[in-house]
Amino acid sequence: MKILITGGAGFIGSHLVEKLLKENCQVMVLDNLHTGLKENLPEGVSFIEMDVRDENILTVFAKEKFEAIVHLAGQTMVNVSVDDPKFDAAVNIQGTINVLEAARKTGVKRVVFASTAAAYGDAQELPIVETTTLSPLSFYGLSKVTVEHYLALYQEIFNLDYVVLRFANVYGERQGDGGEGGVISIFTKRIASGKSITIYGDGGQTRDFVYAGDIAAGIYCALQTDNVNTAYNLSTQTEVSVNAMVALFDEITGNHVVPLYERARKGDIYRSVLSNVKAITGLGWKPVMSLAEGLKRTYHSFNQQK
Repeated sequence: MKILITGGAGFIGSHLVEKLLKENCQVMVLDNLHTGLKENLPEGVSFIEMDVRDENILTVFAKEKFEAIVHLAGQTMVNVSVDDPKFDAAVNIQGTINVLEAARKTGVKRVVFASTAAAYGDAQELPIVETTTLSPLSFYGLSKVTVEHYLALYQEIFNLDYVVLRFANVYGERQGDGGEGGVISIFTKRIASGKSITIYGDGGQTRDFVYAGDIAAGIYCALQTDNVNTAYNLSTQTEVSVNAMVALFDEITGNHVVPLYERARKGDIYRSVLSNVKAITGLGWKPVMSLAEGLKRTYHSFNQQK
């Protein structure tokens, strides 16, 4: 299978490239390198430096004849979306439409789209199932929900199949400071450097932290499944508070971490944990990495890079 990964030089994308190469897929990466790094990619991977908003993307699609697209490229920071909604929409909505137009004009069979737990907002019933009303609290979440609606209409009108994957909070090696799981990356780097960490809110806010390698495996399942044109949560279905996550760093480092607490940020969800039952049954996927082991790998990976 010939697959294009937009945003493939980023954190999740680079884990996915490794997974797809192991599965003997033919892979090309398209990335503007705004946050991604070419050194994240294995040597020899086909790469084109381009923004998803670039109209020349159609030329790439026409030449390469991709069978499937994994669309990871996007603006991933809640605070940026609140500060600059126009930029967020330009990248996440208009950029995605640009990709979808190129896909449907060149015979692409399937688009796998990276959506988010932020699409749900502050849901009342936990764990959150895929049929929960989508009520995002930020423009970032709204942009992802908007694209989900575009995908449904592209399937209905143009017969372009899709799989939406609503990621929980992804973490792991090679993660930058941005994005929803970025708190782990930020904490890892600061703790390893002997610096203080800041928690926005009381630390009781919860997240469902899922390892990037597990996400890559889930995306591969989404490329293979016959159960298309629907959304799946990719999560551990385990609710972990930020304070509890910091306590795990105590165990990993052998040092007691004392956080600084500041006012909660606008647009941040307080509690979030996603059901993964549909992904287990519909995709044949299941996460395998524990948070303790995943944090340990992430921490040691950063220490090796220093």
